[in-house]
Amino acid sequence: MKYFWIQLLLIAGSVSMALMFIRTWGQAKNRAWKRIAFSVFVVVNVYAVLRPTDVTWVAHQLGVGRGTDLVLYVMVLAMGFLTLNTFLRFRSLEKKLTDLARTVALAEGARHNDARLGGAPAAVVTEAAAVAEAEPKPEPVDSDTVKA
Repeated sequence: MKYFWIQLLLIAGSVSMALMFIRTWGQAKNRAWKRIAFSVFVVVNVYAVLRPTDVTWVAHQLGVGRGTDLVLYVMVLAMGFLTLNTFLRFRSLEKKLTDLARTVALAEGARHNDARLGGAPAAVVTEAAAVAEAEPKPEPVDSDTVKA
């Protein structure tokens, strides 16, 4: 009963995180393993709050001095995972944005080129480019095989 209020506060925080995650479940489009990992995290968190001596026992079994040290080490690993995950997601979004900007620039360039050429349809221009690419190109000459 001595630790009731802090346990209540910590469990309420875990449950509120779980509710926020569940509420955005369909919107977030999270992968299944992330959903499972988060669910396990919440359950383990509630258990650790209710039974802190068990966390200390697990820490001793793993060769860590105290349960709080074990929790700190796990949180450092989790923070590293979250940082890496966020970095990779931003990098993916930047690549998609770059591809989108290139596509828009090419479409705008083709539209401006059509207007400049007097309304030549873009299909004719792209067809001419495809024909030019299909023409056989001369093979490169290797300097070692050329006889002087």
